[in-house]
Amino acid sequence: MTSLELQRTSSPRGEAEASDAKADIDLIESAGHGRAATYEESVAARLSKDHRDYLMERHGTLELDPIPGMGPADPYNWPEWKKMSNLILVAFHACMGTFTAAAIIPAYSDIAKDLGVSIQDASYLTSLQIAILGGAPLFWKPLSNRYGRRPIFLLSLICSLVCNIGCAKSTDYASLAACRALVAFFISPASAIGSAVVMETTFKKDRARYMGVWTLMITLGVPIGPFIFGFVCYRAGYNWIYWILAIINGVQFILYLFLGPETRYLGSGVDNKSPRKIEYMSLRRIDPTPFSWYEFIRPLTMARHPSILIPTCAYAMVFLFGSILATVEVPQLLEKKFNLNAEQLGLQFLGVIIGSVIGEQMGGVLSDFWMSRRSRRIDRKAEPEFRLWLSYFGFALTIIGMIVFLVCTETSPSGHWNVTPIIGTAIGAVGNQLVTTVMITYAIDCFPHEAASIGVFVTFVRQIWGFLGPFWYVTSSKCSIIVANRSGSRRCLRMSVSLPARVLARRWLSPSVSFPPYSCTGRVVVGVRRSRYGLLEAIEISFHVRRHFVNFRFGF
Repeated sequence: MTSLELQRTSSPRGEAEASDAKADIDLIESAGHGRAATYEESVAARLSKDHRDYLMERHGTLELDPIPGMGPADPYNWPEWKKMSNLILVAFHACMGTFTAAAIIPAYSDIAKDLGVSIQDASYLTSLQIAILGGAPLFWKPLSNRYGRRPIFLLSLICSLVCNIGCAKSTDYASLAACRALVAFFISPASAIGSAVVMETTFKKDRARYMGVWTLMITLGVPIGPFIFGFVCYRAGYNWIYWILAIINGVQFILYLFLGPETRYLGSGVDNKSPRKIEYMSLRRIDPTPFSWYEFIRPLTMARHPSILIPTCAYAMVFLFGSILATVEVPQLLEKKFNLNAEQLGLQFLGVIIGSVIGEQMGGVLSDFWMSRRSRRIDRKAEPEFRLWLSYFGFALTIIGMIVFLVCTETSPSGHWNVTPIIGTAIGAVGNQLVTTVMITYAIDCFPHEAASIGVFVTFVRQIWGFLGPFWYVTSSKCSIIVANRSGSRRCLRMSVSLPARVLARRWLSPSVSFPPYSCTGRVVVGVRRSRYGLLEAIEISFHVRRHFVNFRFGF
C-alpha cells in the first residue's frame, strides 16, 4: 500500500500572523514505489472531501499555494476583481507617501521666496518626510496586526487630510515643517504593510505580478509628484499642492469605505459569519495578543537573515541611484542649465515614469513566467533563488542609465535642451524597477509568514538610505556631477554592487540551486574626474571580478 510522508522544511514563523490556519506551503512529498507525488496529489491527501470540492468549485484546481480555507471571507477565495481593486487602493496609498514627499520639488524656489529661507532649507521639507516614511511603519505594523489593515488605512487617510490642510494654511517655515512631518507619519502605513496585504490575498504563482503593482506605485510616486505639480505650481501657486493632496486623501478615504475590505483573516475551516461583516464592518480588535515593546522594533531583526538583508541592501542602493538620484539631480542640474520653469521642469520626470512602467513588465509578469517555466521543467516548485537571475539585468541597466544621464547632462550645451539626459533616467528607471520587484518578491518568498515585517524593514532601509544619499550629492552651483571628495590624487564615487545571487547560493541558501562558473561576485567602480574649472574631464569605469581587473576610460 502506498504511504505518504510529509517533511516540513519551511522557515520558522516568528510572529502572530504565523498562527493563521493556512496549510504549510513548503513540503516535501514522497510516495511509495519510487514515485514522487505531485503537489496536487499531496494537497488532495491532506484535505477533506468537502474542502476539496469547495476549492475545485471556487478555483478549478487544487494546485494552490498556500491552501485557502473553506469560506468566502478568506481573502484567498476572493474573486479576481476584488483582489485587484483592493490592491490598487493599497498600492495608490503607498504611492501617496513618496508622491507627497516629492510633490514640492518644482516649488522649492517659490517656497524659499515666500517663507524667506534658502532653496536648500526648502529641500529639507522633502528630506524630512523621506526620513519619517522610513521609521513610522515601525509604529503602525503592530497596530495593524491587532486591529487589522483596514482601520489603520482609514485612520491614516483622515489624519493625512487634516495635516495637508495644515500645510496649506501654514505661514512660516516651522509650522510647515511640522505639518509635513505629521503628514509623512500618518501616510506611511501602506508603504510597508502593503507587502503583507499582497501576501494575504495572492497565491505564490501570481505574487510577483501583484507585488509589482505595489512596488511600482511606490517607485512612481517619486517622479509623478513633481511631474504633476510642476503644472500646478506654475499655473495656480504652490499652496494648491497641499489642497490637492488633501482632496486626494478624502477621495481615498471614501473609496476605502466601499472597496477596501479587511485582509487580515484569522479564521479557519468553515466560517459561518457574514463575509461582509468580517471585511467591512469590523472596527474592533481582531487579535487579542498583548502588545510588547519588542514588536515595535522586531522588523529590524530581519537583518539577521542574509536572504532578506542582502536583497534589501542591493535594492536600497539601486533605488538611491535609479530613482532618488535622478529625482534630486534633475532640478539641481537641468533647471539652470536649460533655463526651465516649474512646468517644464516637471516634464523632465517623464523618462523615469515611462522607464518604471517598462521595468515592471520585466520584474512582475516576466518574473512570474520565469518561475512558472522553471516549475514545469523540474516538475516541482521552483526555488526562490531562481528568481534572482533577472536582477542582473536590473543592476546593469541602472548603472548604464545613470552614466548616460550624467554624461549627457554635462556635455549638453547650456540653454539648449535635448532629450538624451531623460533617456538616461528612463534606462536607469527600467533597471531600478526590475531590481525592486525581484528583490522584494524573493525575500517574501523565502519568509512568507514575515511579509509584514519584511515590508517594514525594506521601507526602513530604503528611506533612510534615500534620506542620507542626497547630502553627498553635489549642488548645481559647483557644476560637478556626483563627485565624492576623498584624499588622494582623484575624486570619485565608488559604487560597489555585490551581485547577491552567488553569495546567497554559496553560503546561506538552498544547496539545490546551482550557478554556472561565470556567475561571480564583483563590483563596479564609477569614477568621475574634473578639471580645475570643475568641468567633466573623464569618466572611468572599473570592473573588479574575482582577481581580474578591467578599466575603461572615456575622455572628453
